[in-house]
Amino acid sequence: MNNSAIRNGLGYVTLALMVAALFMVFDYVPPEAEQGIAQLIFYFHVPLAWVAFASFGLVAIAGIFYLWLGDQLWDDLGYAAAETGMVFCTLMIVAGSIWAKPIWGTWWTWDSRLTTTFILWLMYGGYLMLRASADDTPQVARFAAVLGIVAVLDVPLVIASVRLWRTIHPAVLVTKQGGHGLEDPRMVATLLVCLAAFTALWAWLLMLRFTQLRTRSRLSALAVRIAFADAAAADARMMESN
Repeated sequence: MNNSAIRNGLGYVTLALMVAALFMVFDYVPPEAEQGIAQLIFYFHVPLAWVAFASFGLVAIAGIFYLWLGDQLWDDLGYAAAETGMVFCTLMIVAGSIWAKPIWGTWWTWDSRLTTTFILWLMYGGYLMLRASADDTPQVARFAAVLGIVAVLDVPLVIASVRLWRTIHPAVLVTKQGGHGLEDPRMVATLLVCLAAFTALWAWLLMLRFTQLRTRSRLSALAVRIAFADAAAADARMMESN
């Protein structure tokens, strides 16, 4: 009951924040001087990137604890984080492509940040393909944990790519001059609300999926215990009959 109340409360908070974020993006914040209305995608693209990276970081942390402790809880958490992270990472790439078309004149270019992001997407896509195609065994879970830990090493490369290599992608939050690139306080306020809204949405979806996976694990463990109990009862009956 407590977990259900927390999920429901977080859902209502998420809804309120999302409504506030949409109002601020489409009615409150002024358009950027050079990019115009296309710049509004920034308020979705950046929060999507943040929650995707946070989710992949959680996959790695859960993987480390699973390899250390062997507790199924950590495997379920890592699996749930990988699924939600892939949703937000895919939406981040789509939002970036929508912005790129009017600004760059193309939906996609093999820019350093886009390339490293695509590699990140492929690696965690491989993680989910492994979990979907292989049996639910401790060996598969350990391999997936290692893959999740290795894949997260690409996140710092994505973040630092605009400084490490030549790129046309803007340094969104920290400019080369040290500022944040947002010339109006309303832009900062809108970005903060959008970050809060998408973070709450991520936490809510993660909680829902994690609860489902925990229920599945408990049912699987219960089915194994029942099967062992039935086998033991059958052996006992056979011995009695003999």
